[in-house]
Amino acid sequence: MIDFRSDTVTRPSAEMLEAMMTAPTGDDVFGDDPTVNALEELAAKMFGKEKALFCTSGTMTNQIAIKVHTQPGEEVVCDRLSHIYNYEGGGIAFNSGCSVRLLEGDRGRFTAQDVIKNINPNDPHYPRTSLVSIENTSNKGGGAIWDSNEIGKIKATCESLGLPLHLDGARLFNALVETNQSPQSLGKQFDTISICLSKGLGCPVGSLLIGNDDFISKSRRVRKVFGGGMRQAGIIAAAGVFALNNNIERLKDDHKRAKILADLLQMQSWVYNVIDVDTNIIVSELSQPDDQKKLIDRLGLLGIGCVGFGPGRIRFVTHLDISDDDINQCEDLFKKI
Repeated sequence: MIDFRSDTVTRPSAEMLEAMMTAPTGDDVFGDDPTVNALEELAAKMFGKEKALFCTSGTMTNQIAIKVHTQPGEEVVCDRLSHIYNYEGGGIAFNSGCSVRLLEGDRGRFTAQDVIKNINPNDPHYPRTSLVSIENTSNKGGGAIWDSNEIGKIKATCESLGLPLHLDGARLFNALVETNQSPQSLGKQFDTISICLSKGLGCPVGSLLIGNDDFISKSRRVRKVFGGGMRQAGIIAAAGVFALNNNIERLKDDHKRAKILADLLQMQSWVYNVIDVDTNIIVSELSQPDDQKKLIDRLGLLGIGCVGFGPGRIRFVTHLDISDDDINQCEDLFKKI
């Protein structure tokens, strides 16, 4: 199958597997796994922060961040398309006891003025606004990239209001290679950052939460409560070290292939429109919205994997296991629909 369902379906390369199998290990709960420590130090330094915490998933890193930044009964500001709201099992309410203020942004991106308009007054009838979170790139926004200048304005707004700013950077490196922004300059714009290793970077598992020393110390305790403490985790952390050193720049290849695939899809009679492609996510709006499941099944029989992405939409995601030949095959296979 040419598997476009997600960039989470990638398998470790031979070189990554070699790094994993030869990694020195220890007990991470005791803090003595050298490979985990090396990964955390590498990530923190990359973004100009003091510390990082290795976790199993981006959902865990986001939920830990929200838990540390908030108190029960408070409110988190985010876009209505945000992963923390849509795809983390109601964790904001379940784990942190917080409500959510949803903003109506553009493909998952909002402005500083949107934030200002949605800060609750100092009134006991309202939950206290305690955290602002953005997602870059925006998954449900079709891989949309945030404007760095607008992020700067949001950061200034948060600082003036005494609010922390969290980044769900599950696909952050896709944004960075496309905009040529350095991780360190971006790191200055956020109090905390979550990055995912198991999407475009190609690791089998793992995410990192990045922030200052005090924040990560508190986060480590929350990770333990969430059941996220790991032992000889160096085996999987080694994949992360390899990915951060080798798999970032190649994301540009995924973006090129995504744009070619988008052009092919736009030519099909069964596609009404393809949302602008910024990175590696292609969202197609169907000519016959009710045919979504039938079309996904038909593509599957032809050997093309994709997923539904809301009513009348299907999503394709390019990644390191998608080649130029795969894209060329799609041109012929699409004609059979």
